[in-house]
Amino acid sequence: MSTTTKDRTAAGLREASARAVQDALSTPFWLDSPAAPEPHAPLEGDQECELAVVGGGYTGLWAALLAKERDPSADVLLVEAGRIGWQASGRNGGFCLSSLTHGASHGRRLFPNENDRLDQLGVANLDEIERAVARYGIDCGWERTGDIEVATSLWELAALEESRANGEQLGQRLEWLDREAVRAEIDSPTFLAGLWLKNVAFVDPARLAWGLARACRELGVRIYEHTPAGDLRRAGPAVAFTTPSGMVRARGVVLATNAFPPLLRSLKKQVVPIYDYTIVSEPLSEEQREAIGWRRRQGFSDGERSQFHYARLTHDDRILWGGYDAIYHYGSRIRPEFEQRPATFTTLAEHFFVTFPQLEGLRFTHAWGGVIDTCTRLCLFFGSAMGGRVAYALGYTGNGVASSRFGAQVALELLGEGPSPLTELAFVRSKPIPWPPEPLRSAAIELSRRSLAHADSHDGRRNLWLRVLDRMGLGFGS
Repeated sequence: MSTTTKDRTAAGLREASARAVQDALSTPFWLDSPAAPEPHAPLEGDQECELAVVGGGYTGLWAALLAKERDPSADVLLVEAGRIGWQASGRNGGFCLSSLTHGASHGRRLFPNENDRLDQLGVANLDEIERAVARYGIDCGWERTGDIEVATSLWELAALEESRANGEQLGQRLEWLDREAVRAEIDSPTFLAGLWLKNVAFVDPARLAWGLARACRELGVRIYEHTPAGDLRRAGPAVAFTTPSGMVRARGVVLATNAFPPLLRSLKKQVVPIYDYTIVSEPLSEEQREAIGWRRRQGFSDGERSQFHYARLTHDDRILWGGYDAIYHYGSRIRPEFEQRPATFTTLAEHFFVTFPQLEGLRFTHAWGGVIDTCTRLCLFFGSAMGGRVAYALGYTGNGVASSRFGAQVALELLGEGPSPLTELAFVRSKPIPWPPEPLRSAAIELSRRSLAHADSHDGRRNLWLRVLDRMGLGFGS
């Protein structure tokens, strides 16, 4: 094929991809649901409680629920600045991974002496989520079907084989799929092989958040929406924070603010908001489902790449397709207009049709973005402040659907009277390297982003900048 013909073909694909997303709704698919509950009232006046939780996403909801399970008589209050699950917890892909460390290979690099233990804790945490979903009757479409990491180039294939060896050494439940086997599961001409990770579940993320909130209410948690918190400070033997209509005093506080500005000044350099983007297709016809197979409803991702994609089927047989671009805005700005990025949606659609050319003509009904709380070590971290009266879990970096429960569990233990087996882990006691101030922050993030894109297009070869970050233990790999 001549260069001119290739250019015309690429231009045609770009135009078709732009048309495929041009009518997509900006509302996140999961939140565009008749199952959305009525809002909770804002908090009015001054309040006192034993435990106050700031943030109504997964971490905050799990913290409130676990606190009531431990002590049904405890007075627990939760405040949310917007709606329950309206940000990352209602906008993600619904991948519920057992890994607490953003993958076994990443955990091995960061915590070589604890990696086996962390892997066991992650699987146990996923099991506990499954039991809670059943116990509280949470209708969130729970499917423990696993995730297939696919290779689409020879260098990815070599990296996938290394991941296979690491997983087998940890005793993980996985299955190697050669080219024929992976295409028998999900038929894409781009797939060379796959590694089927069995300890991965899928949920409707918004329904999970709404279900956790309902369970909290049934156990007696007081939930207030449209109640932003501010001015966290000590108040004698307690801690207090302000709301628009008064003050909350509590014996202990769990901060679960995700990517949004934290109430502790010391955390402002630890987390930056990175925007991730997702598109969802119209429901597949029977002929389209037959063309791609996908009968066992696994998720899949090309996760050996730094700029990777992730995909799954929804309950009504749409395809959710996200990832690739990761966008930071100078000054760690978070704005509603950043949730829409037409160029990224077109790029995602273009990559989708390269992966599934047999689905040419499919349209996308929803396209949105959301902020991910990203720290330099790419997995969650923990801490306490104000004499152990305040605890937090942050920095999930896109892997928080399941690990948020573990984060909440650790945060509650950090509010306890003394050390526990979890709080003694190096994983819990260590902190990521802080992000530099602006303008160095933007420059470092953009340089990393361009370097990762260059590595993906050059057989995974990491340049000097990425190698320096690797030696510093920053682990920029996704």
